[in-house]
Amino acid sequence: MLKKTQSFTYIDLFAGIGGFHQAASSLGGLCVFASEIDTEAQRAYEANYAIKPHGDITQISADEIPDHDILFAGFPCQAFSICGNMRGFEDTRGTLFFDIARILKQKMPPMFILENVKQLSTHDRGRTLKTILATLEGLGYKVYWKILNALDFGLPQKRERTIIVGFLNHNANFGFPQTIGSGKLEDILENDSSIDPKFFASEHIVAKRRRSHISKHSPGIWHENKAGNITSYPYSCALRAGASYNYLLVNGIRRPTMRELLRLQGFPDSFKIVCNDSQTRKQAGNAVPVNMIKAVLKEALYATSAIAR
Repeated sequence: MLKKTQSFTYIDLFAGIGGFHQAASSLGGLCVFASEIDTEAQRAYEANYAIKPHGDITQISADEIPDHDILFAGFPCQAFSICGNMRGFEDTRGTLFFDIARILKQKMPPMFILENVKQLSTHDRGRTLKTILATLEGLGYKVYWKILNALDFGLPQKRERTIIVGFLNHNANFGFPQTIGSGKLEDILENDSSIDPKFFASEHIVAKRRRSHISKHSPGIWHENKAGNITSYPYSCALRAGASYNYLLVNGIRRPTMRELLRLQGFPDSFKIVCNDSQTRKQAGNAVPVNMIKAVLKEALYATSAIAR
């Protein structure tokens, strides 16, 4: 177990642009290994953390990964081909979760924190999550899970995610963090007068939106769902990597800037934007909310007496 005066080491799997890295490094963590298959996300990660992530995790042997205290992974959710048979570790083969499980099995770090979409808990009538939990428990971990919302942890973005935390020490007294409420859009948004005109929607799009919706919020972010329905809130709906260009409009007139998108995920303004708008928008949509992960990690570290509150 870590002493209070020690930092901790961690690995960052499916690392994206480093939401876990941001949270962990702010609490004294040292990244000893990262993996990310997307080359543009690799470029952003290296520019910001001076670590170039390794590529496809399915091609990396656990022997190549250094020992570490915590495994982080915001893993993609793929349907389990034989999910529901409850054969534990064997049930996960052929999915990307298997790569997390095989690394945990060989390296046995004291702790892990995993993140996935909210729908993981209901996928295949709950059997996918049941198989994941059984696999992790079969490896010797005491496991906790809960759906958390970034909106409850100081970020003005409704982003619900399934968080799974595990400990080798079954005496760890872990509880998920208390909510603190959302942040304010005013603290996220830039002044319209300073924004590149390319971010403003066309007059046709703005007029069309205003014909179908009157907002009660200023500032507010207007959201168009897949059915074409318009809503607006004093916060953002969940950022999405593959969404249409105009699905979110600030005050119904412009798209969020790249810096605003990163702020909505809790990335500081010191984060270097080195990729084009299309790639950065995708990266922000795929990222984990830094504030939410940091709150979970604080509780996890406290539960193992790694740091004081």
